[in-house]
Amino acid sequence: MRTAVALGSGALTALCFPPADLGPLVLVALVPLLWTWRGATPKDAARYGFTFGVGCYSVSLVWIRYFGVVALVPLVVAMAAAIALVGALVAALARRHLASPFLTAAIWVVLEALRGRWPLGGFAWNDLGIALHNLPAARALAGLGGTLLVTFVIVAVNGALLDAGLAIRARHRAAQRVAVAGLTGLVIFGAVVDVTRYQPRVTGHLRFALLQGDDRELSLAQQNNQPLTAAHLALATRLRGDYDLVVFPESALDTDPQRDPNLRVALRRIAAEHHTSVLVNARTTGTGGHVRNSNLLYQPDGKLQGVYSKQHLVPFGEYVPWRDELSFIGELRQVPYDFQPGHRRVLFRVAGHRIGTVICFESAFGPLVRDFVRDGAEAIVVSTSNRSYRQSANSEQHLAASQMRAAETARPVLQAAVSGISAVIDANGSVRETTSLFRKAIVSGTVATTTGETPYVRIGDWVVFGSSLALLVTAALAARRARSTRAESTRASSPSTTSTT
Repeated sequence: MRTAVALGSGALTALCFPPADLGPLVLVALVPLLWTWRGATPKDAARYGFTFGVGCYSVSLVWIRYFGVVALVPLVVAMAAAIALVGALVAALARRHLASPFLTAAIWVVLEALRGRWPLGGFAWNDLGIALHNLPAARALAGLGGTLLVTFVIVAVNGALLDAGLAIRARHRAAQRVAVAGLTGLVIFGAVVDVTRYQPRVTGHLRFALLQGDDRELSLAQQNNQPLTAAHLALATRLRGDYDLVVFPESALDTDPQRDPNLRVALRRIAAEHHTSVLVNARTTGTGGHVRNSNLLYQPDGKLQGVYSKQHLVPFGEYVPWRDELSFIGELRQVPYDFQPGHRRVLFRVAGHRIGTVICFESAFGPLVRDFVRDGAEAIVVSTSNRSYRQSANSEQHLAASQMRAAETARPVLQAAVSGISAVIDANGSVRETTSLFRKAIVSGTVATTTGETPYVRIGDWVVFGSSLALLVTAALAARRARSTRAESTRASSPSTTSTT
């Protein structure tokens, strides 16, 4: 029964992410899982956690199926394994009478942070806190402590609700008061953070145009030979007036404009005609023949201002770890060569403002975007191609992650997607405009650039540090209690001795 409950809890949690996007449901969706961990052995709790992960991630990440079962199964197993470890730790500490909704939340945060960094650079997609991307109070929490602070609050709320329910059922008034006090404290904390949220300073405005030129939903094999340069250049002929920034998103160009004179001339013509900087994405070849996924910025005078190469590549998407050892997996031939990562952040200057750009998968990682803002970025451009995932929820989930990046850093985000969803996100994380998938479109308008540092930008992942410290202290206390228990057991089992004369 507990296994079935854990599976159902996972499926319920999956509904909190797009496409169902029932975000507030996440505030109760974990209660069944946490119930299965009550009184369970660490081994059983790990099994229930793993089952929850399978129920959640096989639904919310089902779009990875376009790369085959060989991609879907390992990804779901890896994601579920993190929740299994959470369950094992919660149950192990509970057996030492160390249990609390806040301790469970701390363990969850530590494991979610670890999953977002390891292995192979981690996978931070659909962190639990992202489920509340449309809730202003949750975005205020993200500005204070990042998306992982939102995760902490979600898990703590679920744990406190479970405590309250069990206390009411057992008619345990002291436990009821503790649970209600915990819930009340969390609500007050969220309300105070929302009211006192950090307000950045507006530094100016950018007139922009994002080009979305791919209107054909093709298989992976067909995409490899799909020309997109002409479609985007044709879309650019529909631009009218002057802009500060025109964006050709990831995969919009078939060749490197630095090596294709005709393409370079066409981009310079657009820059001159609209008195605009032009940001483009291309596969670039550096010294030694290394291929990189890069954003290039051409100034209004046509000169190349700079190049940013993607630092956080997609394992098994842009490179294949252990390629020789895994050569027996036929699906890996879809990745014919390995991109090389860039090694530094680059800020571009557009109409007097500093702009940071991240490429596709990179926008899932809050610390990376935070570093751009610490360097001085006044706005963030996400250049992406989600066309491999067709009409799935991948693009909506990507947009949700970008909302949290905007909220964490108090910077506007322009998401330029070659096939959609392209979007404009304000500095508070509110979505102003979006496009449909696989529809040619130009998203244009004006966005306010901002400066200043949110607590998250200034301090970083303090919630991860605090949760790790709490877990270490609790583990030390558990070890001490274990030693005390063994000592008492030894004394109790020793035969009594008497002295006679």
